[in-house]
Amino acid sequence: MRRPVARKLSVLAVAAAVVSVCAAAPPAAPKTGTPAKAPVAVGYGGAVSSVDADATAAGIEVLRKGGNAVDAAVATAAALGVTEPYSSGIGGGGYFVYYDAASRTVHTIDGRETAPLTADSGLFLENGEPLAFADAVSSGLSVGTPGTAATWQTALEQWGSRRLGTVLRPAERIARHGFTVDGTFRAQTASNETRFRYFPATAKLFLPGGRLPAVGSTFKNPELARTYEELARKGVGAIYHGDLGEDIVRTVNKPPVDPGSGWNARPGKLSGKDLAAYRAELQAPTRISYRGLGVYSIAPSSSGGTTVGEALNILERTDLSRASEAQYLHHYLEASRIAFADRGRWVGDPAQEDVPTRELLSQRYADSRACLIRDDAVLTSPVAPGDPRRPASCGSGGTAAPTTYEGDDTTHLTVADKWGNVVSYTLTIEQTGGSAMTVPGRGFLLNNELTDFSFTPANPAVHDPNLPGPGKRPRSSISPTIVLDRHNRPVVALGSPGGSTIITTVLQTLTEFLDRGLPLVDAIAAPRASQRNTARTDLEPALYDDTGPAGPRARLEAVGHAFTRNPEIGAATGVQRLPGGRWLAAAEKVRRGGGSAMVVRPAR
Repeated sequence: MRRPVARKLSVLAVAAAVVSVCAAAPPAAPKTGTPAKAPVAVGYGGAVSSVDADATAAGIEVLRKGGNAVDAAVATAAALGVTEPYSSGIGGGGYFVYYDAASRTVHTIDGRETAPLTADSGLFLENGEPLAFADAVSSGLSVGTPGTAATWQTALEQWGSRRLGTVLRPAERIARHGFTVDGTFRAQTASNETRFRYFPATAKLFLPGGRLPAVGSTFKNPELARTYEELARKGVGAIYHGDLGEDIVRTVNKPPVDPGSGWNARPGKLSGKDLAAYRAELQAPTRISYRGLGVYSIAPSSSGGTTVGEALNILERTDLSRASEAQYLHHYLEASRIAFADRGRWVGDPAQEDVPTRELLSQRYADSRACLIRDDAVLTSPVAPGDPRRPASCGSGGTAAPTTYEGDDTTHLTVADKWGNVVSYTLTIEQTGGSAMTVPGRGFLLNNELTDFSFTPANPAVHDPNLPGPGKRPRSSISPTIVLDRHNRPVVALGSPGGSTIITTVLQTLTEFLDRGLPLVDAIAAPRASQRNTARTDLEPALYDDTGPAGPRARLEAVGHAFTRNPEIGAATGVQRLPGGRWLAAAEKVRRGGGSAMVVRPAR
């Protein structure tokens, strides 16, 4: 009943190129020197897409000088650490997915932060009770061993063609000379102003002169420029075995709080041993077959690959291409609801938990769960998990667990080069502003990733795989994804920030593109819905505010869906391979101020 995917994708590629070619060459940069943003670009020689124009331009600079996709991805990520410091940086971690064109294979790096080796399941308990989330976030307890720098070094050693110092140069230059403050940067600073004022080093850096940075002003970070210079000279050993690491440990264990603020910045337990023991893990990707295509993503410790993969498997036998918008959204939301139920029960750090990754991704298990979906009714949330090791038709077992909170701010980049290599990379410091603690004199914020652990068991009746533990990686929702055709060549790569909504953003964008036939930039821009095994589904305004009787919201409510208005979900970027050696880069049109897509040589 399904249309041939290969034929449809070729049509999509041509349509996307026709729609996008006029926007391929961005307009001249404004006088400030900041490149202009464009959400789509088509051309040759490689492509980069991120949320920020300076960062995308840094990646393009590396590609133009002969670097490959990995080199450009690290350069882009380092620049995002300057221009998107509340979402990413060397104080955080992330997950890196790489397609190697020579071997036509996909590889991944788990660069997730880890808990201290002295941590136990009571990390966030005080006097036997769980800390309030706000108390835990802005403290040393929330900071995990950073993994970003180790990820960069591992990727460059495995697949790169340039040294770390070379690819850091564009970011170091931006940090020294500054970038132009936009409305998003100011708004994110304002939303964290109270927390930032707790810590003098943070206030000095991000509230210059004691005030919010003005839109249109130039923001400089000379401390981070010097930190990048040190990394260029000494390598990442400066963090994991050197003075920079000592500064991180000191900040975590003795938070440099303003005594007049009255804030109780609880000390952490990070040590030099934790830094020295850290490794960015090379591991196999998750893989499923969807509509005859290979969908590759990141395996646990992230739940992204397993949850997106399970949901796609659940949808495999439903013809979404012929469905009405309401029917499509209904099946997409129910598949996500079910996959999140299984995520909460089974996924944690595989180094310390028995995670049934293969079984969660089996079509047999997905079919046993798909039969729960009805066209005329909604499953009651929270849905109970199934047992992937013993699939039972329409079966659920045990007690449902609620979806735990994850910070909603991260950043994603996608890169392709002229040789056909592709990178999909999501990096983060967890929520906007991370822990709010800047390492004094170093110019970067530390993460609050350990608050992604369950503070107490999500479901007291069963083992929670996401409780803290020594050296353990907290569960993530990060879902960098690469889709290959039947000949193991790239079709599309994408990802998004957004906490637990990352999974639904990637799932919806993939199905809008692969099944619904939208050009990539329009699939990214489409209004989003996010269901994460909760009683109510988040809807963006374009869907929520459409209250007409013939609109999708009314039709979905008629079968039992309930909704909450969410002003913005995710901020995706992607690249698509087109015929003739061309690449299409796509980013957000509006979300987070719009993204930035560029190519090395725009098509004319």
